[in-house]
Amino acid sequence: MKDVARLAGVSVATVSRVLNDSASVTEATRARVLAAVDELGYRPNAVARSLRTDTTRTIGLVIGDILNPFFTELARAIEDRARAAGYSVVIGNADERPERQDHYVRTLLEQRVDGLLLCPTAEITPLVRDVVRDGGPLVFLDRTLPGLDVPTVRADGTAAIGALVAHLARLGHRRIAFVSGPALLSTGRERTAAFRAALEAAGLPVRPEYLEAGDFQAASGRAAAARLLDLPEPPEVIFAGDNLMALGALDEIRARWLAIPGDVGIASYDDVPWFTHVDPPVTAIGQPVQELGRRAVGALLERIEGRPVEPVVLDARLVVRRSCGEPGDERHGSEGSGRP
Repeated sequence: MKDVARLAGVSVATVSRVLNDSASVTEATRARVLAAVDELGYRPNAVARSLRTDTTRTIGLVIGDILNPFFTELARAIEDRARAAGYSVVIGNADERPERQDHYVRTLLEQRVDGLLLCPTAEITPLVRDVVRDGGPLVFLDRTLPGLDVPTVRADGTAAIGALVAHLARLGHRRIAFVSGPALLSTGRERTAAFRAALEAAGLPVRPEYLEAGDFQAASGRAAAARLLDLPEPPEVIFAGDNLMALGALDEIRARWLAIPGDVGIASYDDVPWFTHVDPPVTAIGQPVQELGRRAVGALLERIEGRPVEPVVLDARLVVRRSCGEPGDERHGSEGSGRP
């Protein structure tokens, strides 16, 4: 840090504030310090030492978006399992932003956590690459990054997506749209590939106008639903690639006074408790969140003990309710129609 401070012409305290994303540093100073960091190839000593020194009985958890109920439930499951093992959990919310992810990774390492659970953003940052190269206790959660040899604990939704599309086809649906997550994320790519394969297996065409890309946020789900519903031949069912985009799509459907499932059905990847309280309850693909949390902590504790860890892949499952025209919900098919 002294070398960085000397090259940038600032104090060591200023370097520390820049590395910790303090708002008290001007943009010009921040740029100068970061340029010095890059020129010197500096990484905080904590990257090299904090995962190897005296135990703190804490683990770090950096998740994609704390507003996403999937991550909220997952964090709770991780905290419960870690507490049972005698560990505390320190949580950082990356908000799906690489720079915020790195801020929390750096902060957690400087706090000497014993190991790190990371739900990585799409971008492989130099800091994450350095942490992987250092070989400390690190486990990826929910997502993978190409080219990085890190054990990952995740759910595979391929079979569940296939079951959903087959279920919709049995109900007579032929126009099925999908709102995917970003292609830069492994989960976005995998769910899109599974949906395409499921359509082909069901003998249904892959119609490009029915494939919309979102960002796992509610606003993108609503915007995608609006575009789909404005098509000359709108879909019969909108399948959202996560629960927040499903919420956004549901908002758009309700705003148009369309009946579910009479005018359009809706299904979601990720099952959340409030889906059972929607009228009609939402058909969804549920991930084994509790088991994911338990296995993630278990894998990280193995890494902390210096033992090798194999990747963990659990199966998601289809939860059939009544939002896609399932039998027993005929009353919703005839009321409140807003489409000619």
